[in-house]
Amino acid sequence: MNQDSHGTTQHTLDPSDWQTLRTQGHRMLDDMLDYLEHIRERPVWQPIPQPVRDLFHETLPAQPTDLATVHASFMRDVLPFAVGNAHPGFMGWVHGGGTPVGMLAEMLAAGLNANLGGRDQMPIEVERQVLQWMRDLFGFPDSASGLFVTGTSMANLIGVLVARTAALGTGVRQSGVAASGKRLTAYTSAGAHGCIAQAMDLAGLGMDALRIIPVNDQYQMDSAALEQAITADRSAGFTPFFIAATAGTVDVGAIDDLAVLADIAQREALWFHVDGAYGALAMLAPDIAPRLRGIERADSIAFDFHKWGQVPYDAGFILVRDGTLHYDTFASPAAYLRREACGMAGGSPWPCDFGPDLSRGFRALKTWFTIKVYGAEQLGQVISGTCALAQYMKQRIETMPMLELMAPVALNIVCFRYRSEHADQVNTQLAAALQASGIAAPSTTTLNGHVAIRAAIVNHRTETRDIDALLQATLAFGEAAARTR
Repeated sequence: MNQDSHGTTQHTLDPSDWQTLRTQGHRMLDDMLDYLEHIRERPVWQPIPQPVRDLFHETLPAQPTDLATVHASFMRDVLPFAVGNAHPGFMGWVHGGGTPVGMLAEMLAAGLNANLGGRDQMPIEVERQVLQWMRDLFGFPDSASGLFVTGTSMANLIGVLVARTAALGTGVRQSGVAASGKRLTAYTSAGAHGCIAQAMDLAGLGMDALRIIPVNDQYQMDSAALEQAITADRSAGFTPFFIAATAGTVDVGAIDDLAVLADIAQREALWFHVDGAYGALAMLAPDIAPRLRGIERADSIAFDFHKWGQVPYDAGFILVRDGTLHYDTFASPAAYLRREACGMAGGSPWPCDFGPDLSRGFRALKTWFTIKVYGAEQLGQVISGTCALAQYMKQRIETMPMLELMAPVALNIVCFRYRSEHADQVNTQLAAALQASGIAAPSTTTLNGHVAIRAAIVNHRTETRDIDALLQATLAFGEAAARTR
């Protein structure tokens, strides 16, 4: 609370001393740049001591605390105990590493504090620019629509909702699914992410309406089984409406045969959606992009810039071929969202016409900065590099008698295990030991009923030395874990 020159109390949250804030702000920025510059010197992850965890059980603070004090608490009690996905040794889940450029852009966006729900403003033009780049990348028409969202879970939900409108008409928004009298069914592979089932739930269609199609030996959706399931559902009185293909499955990084699935969707008049959470951006890599043949025929594509695109969290995206249908699925006639031909209420249609959020952050800025500063070619080289590292890791594993591959290496995910009499238990313990060591952080998954260690190589900072460190630690900890059985 400050007083102006006339002694009037002003309830502002701006500082009374901007220079002091500026000095502290520079210190905070330097600390984060130091963190990224020297991150390799830190452990990937470390367990949170209980006394540190207990610090965050305090009551609501009524009085102010000095910014420098709060910053010191962050540096001491928060930063060292993050999950570590900026670290080159992080390979546990498909998380991008972020960049200093993206971090700085996020700071600019926070300072601007723009709400990108609507109104006539340049931040929305930045988002539209990224949309145009994505139309070009995926071969979509200029009439295609797109939207930044939190992540692919939300993007997949939007895809399901637009497909639902395509199947039942815009009247479904007023009368609901039951009024149509149709029982809609959707199809995805056994390797698909669980958010596809969640999208069916949130869309009011029910998870039981999602048919889980088995995969082949390459972990791709079995197209013959898909066709059989569609035929069986039609015979049983269901209305098939949606196929969710996957470009980069969560377990092994497999890419469904998108061209074949596009053919089936076209022949059966179904909506063809691609969950490309991380794999879709392989279109930026000329040596990987051919594996995505058929993605350009999708009705909608969901993907994340915060994975292979290396944009800081969060920055998901949905691209829809039929922009009019997308608009009709979400646009609201509410009076407080009235559009005008000019003034601040111009610029229609607004982003809020294409999704459920009226309040939207400026996710587009860090994405725009990332693409502009690094360029599509360099981002594509990062993607190719992570796939090359996966092949390097595969070849190293094949030379180590105590290790075995558990699945084909399609992109940048390597699933393997330590050979042992009690392999499932040993490899579960082994993955936890690797994480706790701070050397490397893989995760585990289950393939064909057996536990596998899963290394997802997504971070642009990861090098062959990080792969070597993980494998050497796996051998050492695996031997120790096997002895304790």
